[in-house]
Amino acid sequence: MKKIFPRISTRGFYDLYSGTTINHDSYHLYPKKEFERMIGSKEITIIVHGLRNNSSGALAKFVIAKRRLTKLGYKHPVIGYSYDSNTSGAQYISYALQALYTGITIANKNGRNLAKFVIDFKRRSPNTNIRLVGHSLGAHVIQSTVKNLAKNAKNNGIIKAVYLFGGSIPADSFSPSNGSFMQKIISTKIRNYYSPYDDVLRLAHEWNWVIAPIGYKGAYGKTITKYVQTMVKPKNHRFVSYAKVLNSFP
Repeated sequence: MKKIFPRISTRGFYDLYSGTTINHDSYHLYPKKEFERMIGSKEITIIVHGLRNNSSGALAKFVIAKRRLTKLGYKHPVIGYSYDSNTSGAQYISYALQALYTGITIANKNGRNLAKFVIDFKRRSPNTNIRLVGHSLGAHVIQSTVKNLAKNAKNNGIIKAVYLFGGSIPADSFSPSNGSFMQKIISTKIRNYYSPYDDVLRLAHEWNWVIAPIGYKGAYGKTITKYVQTMVKPKNHRFVSYAKVLNSFP
């Protein structure tokens, strides 16, 4: 495993207390030379972490993902997307709800940033397939990314596939009325790995912090045709637990 992990970063772009935008740059790349080498690749996969991850915590998740995908035979570049998810007060019960809502605000704002990267990269490497993998709050980032891409019909099919693990977006996100933009932008499939055994999502649902998270019991009702879901039984809500139950990719 390389010591320097390629990542897209928006660290420091958003206020950790309020979610206010404090840096209007699109994103930073580390290291840039690694991304230059990816131009012309058959495909790339971008990993989007969840809540309560500082820069080093995010990096740990990226390494876990890379190792698991490599073990499953995936040989293409894996990139991390690092953003301000370590919102203030998330570790304290009395502030946890506010920290969660701030995290969701920041995650949704990051859709603009990640969409910009996707467009920029595809402009330089049009034949490269792009896959997005999101854990927990990372599902909000991905959903917002696709919404931003859907503002321009030229982006139809620009994302190859999306994979969600323990996602915290609503269970009706992929209904025909709510997910039509996903159907257009994602060319092959959206696979949702959900777990009724996930205690974090169960409590978030029971406390009405997150209404019917799609990572808890999956989608309900009719969904768009590109959506599929798989029930899994991870040890807990942590990304490493979800990674362990992933049996194939892509």
